Amino acid sequence: MKLVFASKNKGKAREIQEALRLPGLEFQSLNDFPDLPEIIEDGTSFLENALKKARTISQSLNLPVLADDSGLEVDFLQGAPGIYSARFAGPKATDRENYEKLLTLVDGVPEAQRTARFVCVLVLSLPSGEWFKAEGTCEGRITAAPLGNQGFGYDPVFYLPDRQKTMAELPLEEKNRISHRARALEKIKPILLSVFQGFPS
Repeated sequence: MKLVFASKNKGKAREIQEALRLPGLEFQSLNDFPDLPEIIEDGTSFLENALKKARTISQSLNLPVLADDSGLEVDFLQGAPGIYSARFAGPKATDRENYEKLLTLVDGVPEAQRTARFVCVLVLSLPSGEWFKAEGTCEGRITAAPLGNQGFGYDPVFYLPDRQKTMAELPLEEKNRISHRARALEKIKPILLSVFQGFPS
């Protein structure tokens, strides 16, 4: 059974493929479909963006599609960057530019007030139009400087107090057990299994 992940982000695709590992599942991403038009993420929530991506691509390819919208919510910044996490420092911003802008905005803020969380909303959309959602979060706080070279996005500045490391200092296997995306995937995995049992192989 084919499942398309609605993203060209190779870091996300690798995480999801590693976490799912369902028997008989052929996993593809948007990198396998270069002719598809780019989808404008103009929703006002993680769910709206994930649903738009999943539905649009599922209808275009006539295949089950898994889409995620995820980001970082910083309490001191009233939830920013939120749905704008990937383009916080501009439309074509790099991961480093995004987290450097964040560090500038929280510079001088006491550690206790630098609380934050990663949020992930997953949507599975079927060619029939039926869809399912799952959400996962991971709590932490923002560091004063980047640490670690694993992961992607804001991982180098997202500190996990219980592990005394940033997300970027964790091996991928450990991150895949505790991240916001991992927690959302655990919730959607039984749905995937149930749905795919009803599809021809």
